[in-house]
Amino acid sequence: MHIDIVKAPQSRIDRVDFDDVGFGHVFSDHMFMVEYSKGKWGTPRIVPYGNIEVAPSLCVLHYGQAIFEGLKAYYTVPGAVNLFRPQAYHARFNRSGARLAIPPVDWEMFIGALTELLKLDREWIPKKDGYSLYIRPFIFASENFLGVHVSHSYMFMIITGPVGAYYKEGLNPVSLTTPGGYVRAVRGGLGEAKTPGNYAGSLLPADEAQKNGYTQVLWLDGVELKYVEEVGTMNIMFVIGDEIITPPLGGSVLGGITRDSVIQLAQYWNIPIQERKISIQEIFAEAKAGRLKEVFGTGTAAVISPVGRIHHEGEIITINEGKIGTLSQRLYDEITGIQYAKRPDPLGWTYSLG
Repeated sequence: MHIDIVKAPQSRIDRVDFDDVGFGHVFSDHMFMVEYSKGKWGTPRIVPYGNIEVAPSLCVLHYGQAIFEGLKAYYTVPGAVNLFRPQAYHARFNRSGARLAIPPVDWEMFIGALTELLKLDREWIPKKDGYSLYIRPFIFASENFLGVHVSHSYMFMIITGPVGAYYKEGLNPVSLTTPGGYVRAVRGGLGEAKTPGNYAGSLLPADEAQKNGYTQVLWLDGVELKYVEEVGTMNIMFVIGDEIITPPLGGSVLGGITRDSVIQLAQYWNIPIQERKISIQEIFAEAKAGRLKEVFGTGTAAVISPVGRIHHEGEIITINEGKIGTLSQRLYDEITGIQYAKRPDPLGWTYSLG
């Protein structure tokens, strides 16, 4: 695949404190972009990172037809660069696009764009342990109109930036609270798509949760307000007895790549794992019975995020005395070890860029 490349006249990398990049605030020198119109993608190009000009009538601003992804590039021990399960992220990107009536991006364009972009901005990949280069592919409807209908043109872009740990707490357990009367998604809606509208609807409940001293919202189903579905920015898993239980996808839960990785690892390690409905009442009952051993979230940004407290309707349970559990730590060490090429990759997840 040919990509037109315009290099930045001067890198901004010397202005960056790589010991304090945070998450999502610093961006690399270049970005990828390609337009879709008349039923096909045009000529892809890489240009210096910068603002883009849009009209006030840009339809995505009014009707929200957009999708995005988030994956990472890792500077590995031998000095190479790895991606983690890019095929899975590409597949989810297109599943989200199908739900939003957005045309698919083929694998050649997706991986070709990532490869060329990371060649140009290779020095932006942090070498500090636990740090990485965050990659944000996204597509938005780019036609200018007012009127509810599918756009005929789109822009596919990729931006990148160095990141540290997603949670300032690190692997210290986070605290969750159910959202009261708010719901995130229902089956048949947009809950299984990675689209901005899902996140917009979560902002107010998340803000209220944080004001009340909790890290994130633990979402319940949108019909009975009873069954646990996911957390604000990650999937959720419960270790009850010797078994892992995680809510099924079912059309209202985002299919996390890290969630799937944990499921595959558990099966590889012969740890019993179930995808089934689990109510908030069952979780509290198992905690009171002493059988709830660990709770942890899974996601690209945090990898594994242990949960220390859960609040629901005035009651609070503490999990594993508020400390990270043995399995949570093992999973974190294994997944990050594979990502940074410090451990073997028995399931073939890494994609080396050399």
